[in-house]
Amino acid sequence: MDSPLGPMPQPTLDDQEFWEACNRDELVIQQCAECGTLRHLPRPMCPKCYSLQYQWPVMSGRGTVHSYTVIHNPAHPALRDRVPYNVVLVELEEGPRVVSNVVDTPSEGIHVGMPVVVLFQEVAPGVKLPKFRKA
Repeated sequence: MDSPLGPMPQPTLDDQEFWEACNRDELVIQQCAECGTLRHLPRPMCPKCYSLQYQWPVMSGRGTVHSYTVIHNPAHPALRDRVPYNVVLVELEEGPRVVSNVVDTPSEGIHVGMPVVVLFQEVAPGVKLPKFRKA
Protein backbone atom coordinates (compact mmCIF):
# COMPACT_ATOMS: atom_id res chain seq x y z
CA MET A 1 0.00 0.00 0.00
CA ASP A 2 1.32 3.43 -0.86
CA SER A 3 0.25 6.71 0.66
CA PRO A 4 1.15 10.36 0.10
CA LEU A 5 3.82 9.71 2.75
CA GLY A 6 5.51 6.98 0.68
CA PRO A 7 5.38 3.20 0.56
CA MET A 8 3.76 1.60 3.60
CA PRO A 9 4.59 -1.81 5.10
CA GLN A 10 2.72 -4.78 3.68
CA PRO A 11 2.85 -7.29 6.55
CA THR A 12 3.12 -10.95 5.63
CA LEU A 13 2.77 -14.07 7.73
CA ASP A 14 6.55 -14.01 8.30
CA ASP A 15 6.90 -10.39 9.46
CA GLN A 16 3.47 -9.44 10.83
CA GLU A 17 4.67 -9.69 14.46
CA PHE A 18 7.56 -7.31 13.66
CA TRP A 19 5.14 -4.62 12.42
CA GLU A 20 2.67 -5.19 15.27
CA ALA A 21 5.53 -4.73 17.76
CA CYS A 22 6.57 -1.47 16.06
CA ASN A 23 3.05 -0.18 16.65
CA ARG A 24 3.59 -1.02 20.37
CA ASP A 25 6.92 0.89 20.32
CA GLU A 26 8.91 -2.34 20.61
CA LEU A 27 11.72 -3.53 18.37
CA VAL A 28 11.53 -7.31 18.07
CA ILE A 29 13.71 -9.62 16.01
CA GLN A 30 12.78 -13.15 15.01
CA GLN A 31 14.79 -15.78 16.90
CA CYS A 32 15.06 -19.51 16.27
CA ALA A 33 13.50 -21.37 19.20
CA GLU A 34 15.88 -24.29 18.65
CA CYS A 35 19.39 -22.81 18.22
CA GLY A 36 18.79 -19.18 19.31
CA THR A 37 19.90 -17.56 16.04
CA LEU A 38 18.51 -14.04 15.61
CA ARG A 39 17.45 -13.29 12.05
CA HIS A 40 16.28 -10.25 10.17
CA LEU A 41 14.55 -10.16 7.73
CA PRO A 42 12.05 -12.61 9.24
CA ARG A 43 11.51 -15.89 7.41
CA PRO A 44 9.82 -19.20 8.12
CA MET A 45 12.96 -21.35 8.52
CA CYS A 46 16.17 -20.90 10.46
CA PRO A 47 19.12 -20.65 8.05
CA LYS A 48 21.42 -22.39 10.59
CA CYS A 49 19.46 -25.40 11.88
CA TYR A 50 16.40 -25.39 9.57
CA SER A 51 13.92 -25.28 12.44
CA LEU A 52 10.47 -23.87 11.77
CA GLN A 53 10.04 -22.83 15.43
CA TYR A 54 10.69 -19.21 16.37
CA GLN A 55 9.97 -16.49 18.91
CA TRP A 56 10.12 -12.67 18.96
CA PRO A 57 12.31 -11.29 21.77
CA VAL A 58 12.36 -7.54 22.36
CA MET A 59 15.71 -5.94 21.48
CA SER A 60 17.41 -3.14 23.42
CA GLY A 61 16.99 -0.74 20.50
CA ARG A 62 20.63 0.31 20.80
CA GLY A 63 23.13 -0.11 18.01
CA THR A 64 25.70 1.52 15.77
CA VAL A 65 25.65 2.74 12.20
CA HIS A 66 27.37 0.00 10.18
CA SER A 67 26.92 1.75 6.81
CA TYR A 68 24.86 4.54 5.30
CA THR A 69 24.10 6.46 2.15
CA VAL A 70 22.42 9.74 1.33
CA ILE A 71 19.71 9.57 -1.33
CA HIS A 72 19.49 12.47 -3.77
CA ASN A 73 17.25 10.82 -6.39
CA PRO A 74 14.18 9.30 -4.71
CA ALA A 75 13.09 5.77 -5.58
CA HIS A 76 9.42 6.64 -5.02
CA PRO A 77 7.55 9.77 -6.21
CA ALA A 78 6.16 10.42 -2.73
CA LEU A 79 9.73 10.90 -1.46
CA ARG A 80 10.61 13.60 -4.00
CA ASP A 81 10.13 16.42 -1.47
CA ARG A 82 12.30 14.70 1.13
CA VAL A 83 15.60 14.51 -0.74
CA PRO A 84 18.26 14.42 0.33
CA TYR A 85 17.53 11.75 2.97
CA ASN A 86 19.65 9.07 4.58
CA VAL A 87 19.35 5.30 4.61
CA VAL A 88 21.36 3.52 7.30
CA LEU A 89 22.29 -0.05 8.10
CA VAL A 90 22.22 -0.29 11.89
CA GLU A 91 23.93 -3.15 13.68
CA LEU A 92 21.95 -3.79 16.84
CA GLU A 93 23.75 -4.55 20.11
CA GLU A 94 22.30 -8.05 19.85
CA GLY A 95 23.90 -8.58 16.42
CA PRO A 96 21.28 -8.38 13.66
CA ARG A 97 21.35 -5.49 11.21
CA VAL A 98 18.31 -3.46 10.19
CA VAL A 99 17.81 -0.86 7.46
CA SER A 100 16.22 2.41 8.51
CA ASN A 101 16.86 6.16 8.72
CA VAL A 102 18.56 8.41 11.26
CA VAL A 103 16.29 11.28 12.26
CA ASP A 104 17.11 14.50 14.11
CA THR A 105 20.66 14.51 12.69
CA PRO A 106 21.73 16.14 9.43
CA SER A 107 23.05 13.64 6.89
CA GLU A 108 26.53 15.21 7.15
CA GLY A 109 26.53 14.33 10.86
CA ILE A 110 26.06 10.60 10.30
CA HIS A 111 29.15 8.40 10.39
CA VAL A 112 30.04 4.71 10.54
CA GLY A 113 30.29 3.66 14.17
CA MET A 114 27.87 6.33 15.39
CA PRO A 115 25.86 5.03 18.37
CA VAL A 116 22.11 5.17 17.79
CA VAL A 117 18.91 4.24 19.58
CA VAL A 118 15.55 3.28 18.10
CA LEU A 119 12.42 5.42 18.19
CA PHE A 120 9.09 4.78 16.52
CA GLN A 121 7.68 7.32 14.11
CA GLU A 122 4.00 7.25 13.19
CA VAL A 123 3.87 7.75 9.42
CA ALA A 124 0.14 7.10 9.01
CA PRO A 125 -2.67 6.38 11.46
CA GLY A 126 -1.82 3.04 13.08
CA VAL A 127 1.49 2.65 11.20
CA LYS A 128 4.75 3.17 13.06
CA LEU A 129 8.19 2.64 11.56
CA PRO A 130 11.40 2.05 13.47
CA LYS A 131 13.80 4.96 13.01
CA PHE A 132 17.00 5.79 14.83
CA ARG A 133 18.46 8.87 16.49
CA LYS A 134 21.95 9.63 17.72
CA ALA A 135 22.44 8.11 21.18
